[in-house]
Amino acid sequence: MLENQKQAEVLWPRLVANKLFRKTSGSHAFVADFPVADDDAAFDDGGCSPDADASRCVKRARPQERSKTLKYKLFASTWNVGGVAPPDDLDLSDWLDARDGPYDIYVLGFQEVVPLRPRNVLGADKSRVGMRWIELIRAALNRSAASSSSPRGAGGGGGGDSGRQKVHPVRDGGGVGELAREYRCVVSKQMVGILLTVWVRADLRRFVRRASVSCVGCGVMGCLGNKGAVSVRFWLHDTSFCFVCCHLASGGRDGDEAHRNADATEILARTSFPRGHALNLPHKILDHDRVILLGDLNYRISLPESKTRLLVERRDWRTLLENDQLRAEVSRGGGAFRGWSEGDIAFCPTYKYHPNSDNYYGGRAAAGGGRKGEKRRSPAWCDRILWRGAGLSQTRYDRFESRLSDHRPVRAVFTVEVDAPRNLNSLRSFFMSERFDRARSPAADRMLRKDDVNSARFAETL
Repeated sequence: MLENQKQAEVLWPRLVANKLFRKTSGSHAFVADFPVADDDAAFDDGGCSPDADASRCVKRARPQERSKTLKYKLFASTWNVGGVAPPDDLDLSDWLDARDGPYDIYVLGFQEVVPLRPRNVLGADKSRVGMRWIELIRAALNRSAASSSSPRGAGGGGGGDSGRQKVHPVRDGGGVGELAREYRCVVSKQMVGILLTVWVRADLRRFVRRASVSCVGCGVMGCLGNKGAVSVRFWLHDTSFCFVCCHLASGGRDGDEAHRNADATEILARTSFPRGHALNLPHKILDHDRVILLGDLNYRISLPESKTRLLVERRDWRTLLENDQLRAEVSRGGGAFRGWSEGDIAFCPTYKYHPNSDNYYGGRAAAGGGRKGEKRRSPAWCDRILWRGAGLSQTRYDRFESRLSDHRPVRAVFTVEVDAPRNLNSLRSFFMSERFDRARSPAADRMLRKDDVNSARFAETL
Protein backbone atom coordinates (compact mmCIF):
# COMPACT_ATOMS: atom_id res chain seq x y z
CA MET A 1 0.00 0.00 0.00
CA LEU A 2 2.83 2.38 0.97
CA GLU A 3 4.74 1.51 -2.20
CA ASN A 4 1.69 2.28 -4.36
CA GLN A 5 1.26 5.62 -2.59
CA LYS A 6 4.91 6.55 -3.29
CA GLN A 7 4.48 5.56 -6.92
CA ALA A 8 1.40 7.76 -7.25
CA GLU A 9 3.18 10.72 -5.65
CA VAL A 10 5.97 10.42 -8.25
CA LEU A 11 3.73 9.84 -11.27
CA TRP A 12 1.07 12.52 -10.69
CA PRO A 13 3.28 15.60 -11.39
CA ARG A 14 4.74 13.78 -14.39
CA LEU A 15 1.33 13.23 -15.89
CA VAL A 16 0.56 16.94 -15.57
CA ALA A 17 3.92 17.96 -17.05
CA ASN A 18 3.51 15.53 -19.94
CA LYS A 19 0.16 17.04 -20.83
CA LEU A 20 1.52 20.59 -20.77
CA PHE A 21 5.07 20.27 -22.07
CA ARG A 22 5.43 17.02 -23.98
CA LYS A 23 7.80 17.54 -26.87
CA THR A 24 7.96 15.32 -29.94
CA SER A 25 11.09 13.21 -30.08
CA GLY A 26 11.19 12.23 -33.74
CA SER A 27 10.33 8.66 -32.87
CA HIS A 28 9.70 7.65 -36.45
CA ALA A 29 13.00 8.91 -37.91
CA PHE A 30 16.15 6.80 -37.71
CA VAL A 31 19.14 5.76 -39.78
CA ALA A 32 19.75 2.33 -41.27
CA ASP A 33 21.83 0.66 -43.95
CA PHE A 34 18.79 -0.68 -45.80
CA PRO A 35 15.03 -0.03 -45.83
CA VAL A 36 13.10 -2.73 -44.01
CA ALA A 37 9.68 -1.20 -43.31
CA ASP A 38 8.16 0.13 -46.51
CA ASP A 39 9.31 -2.58 -48.91
CA ASP A 40 6.94 -5.24 -47.72
CA ALA A 41 4.07 -3.22 -46.31
CA ALA A 42 1.26 -4.53 -48.46
CA PHE A 43 2.23 -8.19 -48.71
CA ASP A 44 4.35 -8.90 -45.65
CA ASP A 45 2.10 -9.94 -42.81
CA GLY A 46 4.72 -8.85 -40.31
CA GLY A 47 5.61 -12.42 -39.48
CA CYS A 48 2.04 -13.26 -38.46
CA SER A 49 -0.22 -15.67 -40.25
CA PRO A 50 -3.39 -14.24 -41.88
CA ASP A 51 -5.50 -15.67 -39.09
CA ALA A 52 -3.54 -13.80 -36.39
CA ASP A 53 -5.39 -12.83 -33.26
CA ALA A 54 -7.11 -9.50 -33.93
CA SER A 55 -6.12 -8.03 -30.57
CA ARG A 56 -2.48 -9.11 -30.63
CA CYS A 57 -0.01 -10.42 -33.13
CA VAL A 58 -0.13 -14.09 -32.12
CA LYS A 59 1.15 -16.64 -34.60
CA ARG A 60 -0.91 -19.78 -35.12
CA ALA A 61 0.31 -22.96 -36.70
CA ARG A 62 -0.82 -23.48 -40.25
CA PRO A 63 -2.02 -26.99 -41.04
CA GLN A 64 -0.21 -27.14 -44.39
CA GLU A 65 2.88 -25.03 -43.62
CA ARG A 66 5.14 -26.16 -40.83
CA SER A 67 7.81 -23.87 -39.44
CA LYS A 68 11.32 -24.69 -38.38
CA THR A 69 13.40 -23.24 -35.55
CA LEU A 70 16.65 -21.47 -36.31
CA LYS A 71 19.20 -20.51 -33.67
CA TYR A 72 21.27 -17.34 -33.73
CA LYS A 73 23.92 -15.86 -31.43
CA LEU A 74 23.08 -12.40 -30.11
CA PHE A 75 25.55 -10.04 -28.43
CA ALA A 76 24.10 -7.26 -26.24
CA SER A 77 25.97 -4.57 -24.34
CA THR A 78 25.26 -1.36 -22.44
CA TRP A 79 27.77 1.40 -21.79
CA ASN A 80 27.41 4.76 -20.06
CA VAL A 81 30.28 6.67 -21.67
CA GLY A 82 29.91 9.69 -19.38
CA GLY A 83 29.74 12.34 -22.10
CA VAL A 84 33.25 11.44 -23.32
CA ALA A 85 33.62 11.61 -27.10
CA PRO A 86 35.43 8.56 -28.52
CA PRO A 87 39.05 9.12 -29.61
CA ASP A 88 39.64 8.69 -33.34
CA ASP A 89 41.93 5.70 -32.74
CA LEU A 90 39.59 3.91 -30.30
CA ASP A 91 39.53 0.18 -31.10
CA LEU A 92 36.19 -1.42 -30.14
CA SER A 93 37.06 -4.96 -31.29
CA ASP A 94 37.76 -6.31 -27.80
CA TRP A 95 34.59 -4.81 -26.33
CA LEU A 96 32.52 -6.29 -29.18
CA ASP A 97 34.31 -9.63 -28.90
CA ALA A 98 34.50 -9.32 -32.68
CA ARG A 99 37.62 -11.43 -33.14
CA ASP A 100 36.25 -14.47 -31.26
CA GLY A 101 32.70 -14.20 -32.66
CA PRO A 102 31.17 -13.92 -35.03
CA TYR A 103 27.75 -13.12 -33.64
CA ASP A 104 24.67 -12.94 -35.81
CA ILE A 105 23.08 -9.91 -34.09
CA TYR A 106 24.61 -7.03 -32.13
CA VAL A 107 22.48 -4.85 -29.82
CA LEU A 108 24.48 -1.95 -28.42
CA GLY A 109 23.08 0.67 -26.06
CA PHE A 110 24.86 3.84 -24.91
CA GLN A 111 24.01 6.45 -22.33
CA GLU A 112 25.45 9.97 -22.08
CA VAL A 113 27.02 9.99 -25.53
CA VAL A 114 26.77 13.76 -25.03
CA PRO A 115 27.04 15.56 -21.68
CA LEU A 116 23.59 16.10 -20.15
CA ARG A 117 23.85 19.88 -20.10
CA PRO A 118 20.73 22.02 -20.56
CA ARG A 119 21.71 23.07 -24.10
CA ASN A 120 22.01 19.42 -25.14
CA VAL A 121 18.72 18.46 -23.50
CA LEU A 122 16.69 21.44 -24.74
CA GLY A 123 18.48 22.23 -27.99
CA ALA A 124 18.77 20.55 -31.38
CA ASP A 125 19.76 16.91 -31.64
CA LYS A 126 23.49 16.37 -31.09
CA SER A 127 24.02 13.39 -33.34
CA ARG A 128 27.58 14.01 -34.52
CA VAL A 129 29.17 12.17 -31.59
CA GLY A 130 26.64 9.36 -31.91
CA MET A 131 27.51 8.98 -35.58
CA ARG A 132 31.16 8.71 -34.63
CA TRP A 133 30.36 5.81 -32.31
CA ILE A 134 28.46 4.14 -35.15
CA GLU A 135 31.42 4.59 -37.51
CA LEU A 136 33.77 2.98 -34.98
CA ILE A 137 31.37 0.06 -34.48
CA ARG A 138 31.11 -0.46 -38.23
CA ALA A 139 34.87 -0.42 -38.62
CA ALA A 140 35.44 -2.88 -35.76
CA LEU A 141 32.75 -5.34 -36.86
CA ASN A 142 33.54 -5.40 -40.56
CA ARG A 143 37.33 -5.33 -40.22
CA SER A 144 37.24 -8.25 -37.78
CA ALA A 145 34.60 -10.10 -39.79
CA ALA A 146 36.68 -9.81 -42.97
CA SER A 147 39.78 -11.20 -41.25
CA SER A 148 37.95 -13.97 -39.36
CA SER A 149 38.98 -17.53 -40.10
CA SER A 150 35.67 -19.07 -38.99
CA PRO A 151 33.52 -20.76 -41.69
CA ARG A 152 30.88 -18.03 -41.44
CA GLY A 153 33.40 -15.20 -41.78
CA ALA A 154 36.04 -16.87 -43.99
CA GLY A 155 37.33 -15.20 -47.11
CA GLY A 156 39.75 -12.60 -48.33
CA GLY A 157 39.62 -8.85 -48.32
CA GLY A 158 39.48 -6.43 -45.44
CA GLY A 159 42.23 -4.77 -43.72
CA GLY A 160 43.43 -6.46 -40.52
CA ASP A 161 43.88 -4.71 -37.18
CA SER A 162 46.77 -2.38 -37.82
CA GLY A 163 46.78 1.32 -38.61
CA ARG A 164 44.14 3.99 -38.25
CA GLN A 165 40.55 2.79 -38.30
CA LYS A 166 38.72 3.55 -41.52
CA VAL A 167 35.04 3.31 -42.32
CA HIS A 168 34.56 1.18 -45.41
CA PRO A 169 31.30 1.48 -47.38
CA VAL A 170 29.01 -1.52 -47.30
CA ARG A 171 28.95 -3.16 -50.71
CA ASP A 172 25.67 -4.11 -52.34
CA GLY A 173 25.42 -7.23 -54.42
CA GLY A 174 28.03 -9.95 -54.55
CA GLY A 175 27.83 -13.55 -53.48
CA VAL A 176 26.51 -14.95 -50.23
CA GLY A 177 30.06 -15.57 -49.00
CA GLU A 178 30.93 -11.91 -49.45
CA LEU A 179 27.77 -10.71 -47.68
CA ALA A 180 28.40 -13.08 -44.78
CA ARG A 181 31.62 -11.23 -43.98
CA GLU A 182 29.84 -7.93 -43.37
CA TYR A 183 27.44 -6.45 -40.85
CA ARG A 184 24.61 -4.07 -41.65
CA CYS A 185 22.97 -1.51 -39.39
CA VAL A 186 19.28 -2.31 -38.97
CA VAL A 187 18.49 0.77 -36.86
CA SER A 188 20.43 3.50 -35.08
CA LYS A 189 18.46 6.00 -33.04
CA GLN A 190 19.63 8.71 -30.63
CA MET A 191 17.60 10.73 -28.12
CA VAL A 192 19.80 13.34 -26.38
CA GLY A 193 22.43 11.09 -24.73
CA ILE A 194 20.74 7.71 -25.28
CA LEU A 195 21.86 5.83 -28.40
CA LEU A 196 20.63 2.39 -29.48
CA THR A 197 22.15 0.72 -32.52
CA VAL A 198 21.34 -2.79 -33.85
CA TRP A 199 23.39 -4.71 -36.40
CA VAL A 200 22.89 -8.03 -38.20
CA ARG A 201 25.03 -10.20 -40.42
CA ALA A 202 24.59 -8.95 -43.96
CA ASP A 203 23.23 -12.25 -45.25
CA LEU A 204 20.34 -11.96 -42.75
CA ARG A 205 19.19 -8.57 -44.06
CA ARG A 206 16.60 -10.06 -46.43
CA PHE A 207 14.80 -11.65 -43.47
CA VAL A 208 14.55 -8.42 -41.41
CA ARG A 209 11.22 -6.62 -41.74
CA ARG A 210 9.00 -3.96 -40.16
CA ALA A 211 11.69 -2.03 -38.25
CA SER A 212 10.51 0.99 -36.27
CA VAL A 213 11.52 2.97 -33.21
CA SER A 214 9.87 4.68 -30.26
CA CYS A 215 11.33 7.25 -27.85
CA VAL A 216 10.05 8.09 -24.38
CA GLY A 217 11.49 10.97 -22.35
CA CYS A 218 11.26 10.76 -18.55
CA GLY A 219 13.73 13.47 -17.56
CA VAL A 220 13.16 17.14 -16.79
CA MET A 221 9.44 17.82 -16.19
CA GLY A 222 8.87 14.09 -16.65
CA CYS A 223 9.10 14.33 -20.42
CA LEU A 224 12.51 15.53 -21.68
CA GLY A 225 15.08 13.13 -23.05
CA ASN A 226 17.92 13.43 -20.56
CA LYS A 227 16.37 10.30 -19.03
CA GLY A 228 14.06 7.76 -20.64
CA ALA A 229 14.37 5.08 -23.31
CA VAL A 230 14.91 4.44 -26.99
CA SER A 231 13.21 1.25 -28.22
CA VAL A 232 13.63 -0.64 -31.50
CA ARG A 233 11.49 -3.41 -32.90
CA PHE A 234 11.64 -5.56 -36.03
CA TRP A 235 10.82 -9.03 -37.32
CA LEU A 236 13.48 -11.62 -38.09
CA HIS A 237 11.88 -14.38 -40.14
CA ASP A 238 8.61 -15.08 -38.25
CA THR A 239 9.70 -13.82 -34.81
CA SER A 240 9.30 -10.29 -33.42
CA PHE A 241 12.10 -8.64 -31.44
CA CYS A 242 12.09 -5.55 -29.24
CA PHE A 243 15.20 -3.95 -27.74
CA VAL A 244 14.96 -1.19 -25.13
CA CYS A 245 17.87 1.06 -24.10
CA CYS A 246 17.13 2.93 -20.85
CA HIS A 247 18.66 5.61 -18.67
CA LEU A 248 16.61 5.82 -15.49
CA ALA A 249 16.57 8.38 -12.66
CA SER A 250 19.83 8.64 -10.75
CA GLY A 251 20.54 9.11 -7.05
CA GLY A 252 21.22 6.99 -4.01
CA ARG A 253 19.03 8.79 -1.48
CA ASP A 254 15.81 7.50 0.05
CA GLY A 255 13.00 7.92 -2.44
CA ASP A 256 15.20 7.85 -5.56
CA GLU A 257 14.32 4.19 -6.13
CA ALA A 258 10.66 5.21 -6.50
CA HIS A 259 11.63 7.59 -9.31
CA ARG A 260 13.44 4.78 -11.12
CA ASN A 261 10.42 2.54 -10.75
CA ALA A 262 8.21 5.32 -12.09
CA ASP A 263 10.52 5.77 -15.10
CA ALA A 264 10.36 2.06 -15.87
CA THR A 265 6.57 2.03 -15.54
CA GLU A 266 6.24 4.99 -17.91
CA ILE A 267 8.59 3.49 -20.49
CA LEU A 268 6.61 0.25 -20.62
CA ALA A 269 3.29 2.14 -20.73
CA ARG A 270 4.14 4.93 -23.19
CA THR A 271 6.36 3.12 -25.69
CA SER A 272 4.31 2.20 -28.75
CA PHE A 273 5.00 1.12 -32.31
CA PRO A 274 2.93 1.44 -35.51
CA ARG A 275 0.49 -1.42 -35.91
CA GLY A 276 0.53 -1.25 -39.69
CA HIS A 277 -2.60 -1.04 -41.78
CA ALA A 278 -4.71 -4.13 -40.91
CA LEU A 279 -1.56 -6.06 -39.95
CA ASN A 280 -2.08 -6.08 -36.16
CA LEU A 281 1.65 -5.80 -35.48
CA PRO A 282 2.79 -5.80 -31.83
CA HIS A 283 2.04 -2.37 -30.41
CA LYS A 284 3.69 -2.40 -26.97
CA ILE A 285 7.07 -3.63 -25.71
CA LEU A 286 5.68 -6.69 -23.92
CA ASP A 287 3.69 -7.78 -26.98
CA HIS A 288 6.85 -8.93 -28.78
CA ASP A 289 8.18 -12.48 -28.82
CA ARG A 290 11.73 -11.71 -27.65
CA VAL A 291 12.50 -8.61 -25.55
CA ILE A 292 15.86 -7.39 -24.21
CA LEU A 293 16.09 -4.32 -21.96
CA LEU A 294 19.48 -2.83 -21.15
CA GLY A 295 20.99 0.40 -19.93
CA ASP A 296 22.10 2.47 -16.98
CA LEU A 297 19.14 1.55 -14.80
CA ASN A 298 20.79 3.31 -11.85
CA TYR A 299 19.50 0.93 -9.15
CA ARG A 300 21.68 0.94 -6.04
CA ILE A 301 22.49 -1.31 -3.09
CA SER A 302 20.35 -0.64 -0.01
CA LEU A 303 23.17 -0.76 2.53
CA PRO A 304 25.25 1.92 4.29
CA GLU A 305 28.15 3.09 2.15
CA SER A 306 30.86 1.80 4.50
CA LYS A 307 29.35 -1.68 4.58
CA THR A 308 28.87 -1.71 0.81
CA ARG A 309 32.52 -0.83 0.23
CA LEU A 310 33.66 -3.48 2.70
CA LEU A 311 31.57 -6.17 1.02
CA VAL A 312 32.89 -5.12 -2.41
CA GLU A 313 36.46 -5.47 -1.14
CA ARG A 314 35.58 -8.96 0.12
CA ARG A 315 33.82 -9.75 -3.19
CA ASP A 316 30.78 -10.88 -1.23
CA TRP A 317 28.41 -10.64 -4.19
CA ARG A 318 25.73 -12.75 -2.54
CA THR A 319 25.16 -10.35 0.37
CA LEU A 320 25.31 -7.34 -1.91
CA LEU A 321 22.81 -8.81 -4.37
CA GLU A 322 20.42 -9.69 -1.56
CA ASN A 323 20.21 -5.92 -1.01
CA ASP A 324 20.26 -4.91 -4.68
CA GLN A 325 17.25 -2.76 -5.54
CA LEU A 326 16.79 -4.10 -9.06
CA ARG A 327 16.85 -7.73 -7.93
CA ALA A 328 14.08 -6.83 -5.50
CA GLU A 329 12.00 -5.28 -8.31
CA VAL A 330 12.45 -8.41 -10.47
CA SER A 331 11.46 -10.86 -7.74
CA ARG A 332 8.83 -8.87 -5.83
CA GLY A 333 5.21 -9.34 -6.78
CA GLY A 334 4.06 -6.08 -8.33
CA GLY A 335 7.63 -4.87 -8.84
CA ALA A 336 8.52 -2.63 -11.76
CA PHE A 337 10.35 -5.51 -13.49
CA ARG A 338 8.27 -8.45 -12.34
CA GLY A 339 8.41 -11.23 -14.92
CA TRP A 340 11.81 -10.22 -16.30
CA SER A 341 14.97 -12.34 -16.03
CA GLU A 342 18.59 -11.49 -15.35
CA GLY A 343 21.68 -13.67 -15.39
CA ASP A 344 23.89 -14.43 -12.40
CA ILE A 345 26.19 -11.54 -11.52
CA ALA A 346 29.76 -12.61 -10.73
CA PHE A 347 31.58 -9.37 -11.50
CA CYS A 348 32.44 -6.19 -9.59
CA PRO A 349 29.96 -3.29 -9.45
CA THR A 350 30.25 -1.18 -12.58
CA TYR A 351 29.75 2.28 -10.98
CA LYS A 352 31.27 4.69 -9.99
CA TYR A 353 34.96 4.93 -10.94
CA HIS A 354 37.36 7.81 -11.21
CA PRO A 355 37.88 8.30 -14.98
CA ASN A 356 41.08 6.66 -16.24
CA SER A 357 41.29 4.73 -12.98
CA ASP A 358 40.37 1.40 -11.42
CA ASN A 359 39.52 3.11 -8.11
CA TYR A 360 35.96 3.61 -7.02
CA TYR A 361 34.90 7.22 -6.55
CA GLY A 362 35.37 8.47 -2.99
CA GLY A 363 37.08 5.32 -1.79
CA ARG A 364 40.15 5.09 0.41
CA ALA A 365 42.44 4.37 -2.53
CA ALA A 366 41.41 7.69 -4.08
CA ALA A 367 41.56 9.70 -0.87
CA GLY A 368 44.91 11.24 -1.72
CA GLY A 369 43.72 12.46 -5.11
CA GLY A 370 40.22 13.54 -4.18
CA ARG A 371 39.12 17.10 -3.58
CA LYS A 372 37.94 18.35 -0.22
CA GLY A 373 34.18 18.11 0.06
CA GLU A 374 34.01 15.70 -2.89
CA LYS A 375 30.71 13.87 -3.09
CA ARG A 376 30.93 10.16 -2.22
CA ARG A 377 28.98 7.49 -4.07
CA SER A 378 28.69 3.85 -3.11
CA PRO A 379 29.66 1.22 -5.70
CA ALA A 380 26.64 -0.27 -7.44
CA TRP A 381 25.57 -2.45 -10.36
CA CYS A 382 23.91 0.41 -12.24
CA ASP A 383 24.45 -1.09 -15.70
CA ARG A 384 22.24 -4.11 -16.36
CA ILE A 385 20.74 -6.36 -19.04
CA LEU A 386 17.31 -7.99 -18.58
CA TRP A 387 15.21 -10.12 -20.89
CA ARG A 388 11.84 -11.82 -21.20
CA GLY A 389 10.14 -14.19 -23.63
CA ALA A 390 10.62 -17.82 -24.57
CA GLY A 391 13.44 -18.72 -26.92
CA LEU A 392 16.11 -16.61 -25.19
CA SER A 393 18.94 -18.41 -23.38
CA GLN A 394 21.75 -16.41 -21.84
CA THR A 395 25.19 -18.00 -22.13
CA ARG A 396 27.39 -15.18 -20.80
CA TYR A 397 27.04 -12.13 -18.54
CA ASP A 398 30.11 -10.09 -17.71
CA ARG A 399 31.66 -6.64 -17.77
CA PHE A 400 34.37 -5.22 -20.00
CA GLU A 401 37.34 -3.32 -18.61
CA SER A 402 37.51 0.15 -20.12
CA ARG A 403 38.62 3.29 -18.31
CA LEU A 404 36.98 5.69 -20.75
CA SER A 405 34.23 6.76 -18.32
CA ASP A 406 33.09 6.35 -14.72
CA HIS A 407 31.08 3.22 -15.71
CA ARG A 408 32.23 -0.15 -16.98
CA PRO A 409 30.38 -1.67 -19.95
CA VAL A 410 28.26 -4.77 -19.31
CA ARG A 411 27.88 -7.49 -21.94
CA ALA A 412 25.64 -10.52 -22.44
CA VAL A 413 25.50 -13.26 -25.04
CA PHE A 414 22.25 -15.07 -25.89
CA THR A 415 21.26 -18.03 -27.98
CA VAL A 416 18.05 -16.93 -29.71
CA GLU A 417 15.47 -19.24 -31.23
CA VAL A 418 13.65 -17.87 -34.28
CA ASP A 419 10.70 -19.36 -36.16
CA ALA A 420 11.09 -19.54 -39.93
CA PRO A 421 9.06 -21.12 -42.77
CA ARG A 422 10.22 -24.66 -43.47
CA ASN A 423 9.53 -24.31 -47.19
CA LEU A 424 11.69 -21.36 -48.19
CA ASN A 425 10.31 -21.53 -51.75
CA SER A 426 6.75 -20.90 -50.64
CA LEU A 427 4.74 -17.96 -51.99
CA ARG A 428 4.85 -16.29 -48.59
CA SER A 429 8.64 -16.57 -48.48
CA PHE A 430 8.79 -15.07 -51.96
CA PHE A 431 6.90 -11.99 -50.73
CA MET A 432 9.27 -11.77 -47.74
CA SER A 433 12.42 -11.89 -49.87
CA GLU A 434 14.38 -9.54 -52.09
CA ARG A 435 13.18 -11.47 -55.16
CA PHE A 436 9.78 -9.85 -54.68
CA ASP A 437 11.42 -6.44 -54.35
CA ARG A 438 13.05 -6.86 -57.76
CA ALA A 439 10.01 -8.39 -59.45
CA ARG A 440 7.18 -6.24 -58.18
CA SER A 441 5.34 -3.90 -60.52
CA PRO A 442 4.76 -0.12 -60.26
CA ALA A 443 1.16 -0.90 -59.26
CA ALA A 444 2.43 -2.98 -56.36
CA ASP A 445 4.74 -0.14 -55.33
CA ARG A 446 1.74 2.18 -55.12
CA MET A 447 -0.06 -0.34 -52.93
CA LEU A 448 2.96 -0.53 -50.62
CA ARG A 449 3.09 3.21 -50.11
CA LYS A 450 -0.51 3.30 -48.93
CA ASP A 451 0.09 0.89 -46.11
CA ASP A 452 1.44 2.91 -43.22
CA VAL A 453 1.78 6.66 -43.22
CA ASN A 454 3.69 6.41 -39.94
CA SER A 455 6.38 4.12 -41.29
CA ALA A 456 9.92 5.08 -40.33
CA ARG A 457 11.80 7.45 -42.59
CA PHE A 458 15.18 6.18 -43.57
CA ALA A 459 18.23 8.38 -43.89
CA GLU A 460 21.06 7.86 -46.37
CA THR A 461 23.22 4.77 -45.94
CA LEU A 462 25.85 5.48 -43.34
